[in-house]
Amino acid sequence: MTLRIGQLPLATNLLLSPLAGYTNLPFRLTIREIGGVGLCTTDLVNARSLIERNAKAHKLIETCPADHPLAVQLYGNKPDEMRVAAQILEANGADIVDINMGCPVRKVCRTGGGSALMNDFGKTTDLVRQMVAAVKIPVTCKMRLGWDDENLTAPDLARALEDAGAAAIIVHGRTRQQGFSGTVNLAGIRAVVAAVKSIPVVGNGDITTPAAAKTMFDQTSCAAISIGRGAFYNPWIFRHIEHFLATGTTPPEPTIDERLAVMARHLDRMVEVFGEDIGCRMFRKVAIEYARQFGPVAEFKRRAVRLTSRAEFAEIVAAYKEWRAQFLDDAGDLRPQFAPRPLAAISSIAVPKGPNELW
Repeated sequence: MTLRIGQLPLATNLLLSPLAGYTNLPFRLTIREIGGVGLCTTDLVNARSLIERNAKAHKLIETCPADHPLAVQLYGNKPDEMRVAAQILEANGADIVDINMGCPVRKVCRTGGGSALMNDFGKTTDLVRQMVAAVKIPVTCKMRLGWDDENLTAPDLARALEDAGAAAIIVHGRTRQQGFSGTVNLAGIRAVVAAVKSIPVVGNGDITTPAAAKTMFDQTSCAAISIGRGAFYNPWIFRHIEHFLATGTTPPEPTIDERLAVMARHLDRMVEVFGEDIGCRMFRKVAIEYARQFGPVAEFKRRAVRLTSRAEFAEIVAAYKEWRAQFLDDAGDLRPQFAPRPLAAISSIAVPKGPNELW
């Protein structure tokens, strides 16, 4: 299904969430190549760092013609800084500025950013109003349900932000107190949908399968969904959700050769953007997440966590495929006892400890 945020049309209503340390340019391009995603969002970017021309902050917003539509997520709490940072992003080609009001990390909240913005409606709506007036591109707001279970402020805040000019609300169905623990509160997201007048509300949290995406749509009536950690379990998730919503059936999983080919292209992009040394070191964590769906993977992980070069990755893959052959049947498929766990049964992934510029 298509979606419009402000005047920006999106090809699908399936969005890639920001995830600190992961949603950099190489990963966004990889997700776009596989297909199904309508909008990608960068890692969290500090507004003051952008203004001060911090090289690492500007690396986070690096993009290219193939990387659009693109939202850049800003965090901060000073209207003058956020306003100028939004103008910098517009000048650098961002299609949307997304304000982070959901990061639960203490070092962000104690400065008044992230989830702390949900605690002062007056200051927060004034900040949004100033940013909307400063740029022509849409300004959106990513929030949680509230600070804790006793303060579920998201519906009232969403209504106030719509009045201040926000073009969309993205709501993670947990409170700040929960962090990434517990389960997503779909009723809480539904309350935000009911609170706004006309802007789209995007649901976020615990979407790791096409069935979970359909449940989110069905039980919240949200206009779109945003996926972060689930896209690292399965970079094909956007394409699979599209297929599932259209047909009611789940498409076949990618073969091991398809997974390894996408990994190789992802690594190529990491090396191109960050250089071989840093790119390979950053890719070590990425490789482990891809490998969750490989079946037996001990030999791959043993070497991937020490990856130092693109040529070495090719050697690791060749050795791994040879080692993995012992777990295959005569048809070349994994024997049932060695099949990977279903994605819905996987409950952990490295979660962001805060805004990261580089690992």
